[in-house]
Amino acid sequence: MSTVNTMRAISQDTLGGIEVLKEIEVERPAPGPNQVLVRVRAAGLNPTDWKHRANGGFLGRPPFVLGWDVSGEVEAVGIGVATFEPGDEVFGMLPYPYGHGSHAEYVIAPVRALTHKPASIDHTQAGALPLVSLTAWQALVENADLRPGQRVLIHAAAGGVGHVAVQIAKARGAYVIGTASAGKHDFLRELGVDEAIDYRETDFAEVVKDVDVVLDTLGGETSVRSLKVLRPGGIVVSILPVGSDEFGKEAERLGVRALRMLVDADRAGMNAIVDLVEKGELRATIERTFPLADAAEAHALGDTGRTTGKLVLVVD
Repeated sequence: MSTVNTMRAISQDTLGGIEVLKEIEVERPAPGPNQVLVRVRAAGLNPTDWKHRANGGFLGRPPFVLGWDVSGEVEAVGIGVATFEPGDEVFGMLPYPYGHGSHAEYVIAPVRALTHKPASIDHTQAGALPLVSLTAWQALVENADLRPGQRVLIHAAAGGVGHVAVQIAKARGAYVIGTASAGKHDFLRELGVDEAIDYRETDFAEVVKDVDVVLDTLGGETSVRSLKVLRPGGIVVSILPVGSDEFGKEAERLGVRALRMLVDADRAGMNAIVDLVEKGELRATIERTFPLADAAEAHALGDTGRTTGKLVLVVD
């Protein structure tokens, strides 16, 4: 049990399967200039969490505490923080990739990574949204400049990023085509997908054409093959930051654009997300919640790659 100066966190000393995750007690951090200490109430999990757990990713060797999504209350503020005060309910994405650490009772965040949590949603909903919403917003709006009436193809449209991207695309007036297994097509239609494709039965590259924007959440071969469904001048935005040179070369040959991106913490983007939430145009679907102590169980479910929407740690 944590004391007044300590906190519980989910840490790991080695890379590997879910068995490397353990609950530890560490000193509670103090905010520096332009930082806030957030009492975590909920923290979403994302594929990047299980990938970093298993192979270190951008973070290299452990020990580390994972987690980029956070929703909670401001516990303390550092020097120069004018935007928030203790007691404010906030949410956001810690700077990706090196600002991790939300799978704990408290976390330090730079002030501009956070915004005020809408009163209309609870911490669990707010904790599910930041990383996937910012990823989809930056891909579709900032990088692809998606406009009303355009056609967009979203891969893995029932997944964490995918199901949020569908809602953002619909809010911008786009015609949305989504790929998912057949069992998830009803869910896609509820989100507003205009055309659902069962990737197990149908080759999307054979049936989709004249698309303005593709959101590639899968990488690999999918990135390159997605270029073929674009109209001239269209764009594939891949949220997988590395891959073969063929992606760019094939795009050039076809007269289309190919872009890779990493999500970036951004208050302006978070405020755009808040606006969609408050208009009732955006909501995270949460497959399951877990107490902090059961983080390994959440990772095990995430490892299957079959979840619909998001998994969230709820911190008492």
